[in-house]
Amino acid sequence: MKLTGRIYRGRVLLMEDEYALSGEGKFQKQLEQSLVELCRKMGISVPMWLGKNTREFARYRWTSFQNDQFLEPVNFDRFEIRLEDV
Repeated sequence: MKLTGRIYRGRVLLMEDEYALSGEGKFQKQLEQSLVELCRKMGISVPMWLGKNTREFARYRWTSFQNDQFLEPVNFDRFEIRLEDV
């Protein structure tokens, strides 16, 4: 499985990257590690994970983070992650 990240400004896709889950240990830990590594690869800070993100990800294997969920200023509107089968 892989975690795909996309950064948008409005409807325009600015950047896309992916990171493979390790497959070792608990899924939650794999997801957390993959999100941190994906953000590092894309050069952005790790966003705050809210309850809405948990609900969306559990139901759809997808969630989005708005620019106000980042502690550092960002120059985009939203960051989306999606879990995909390889």
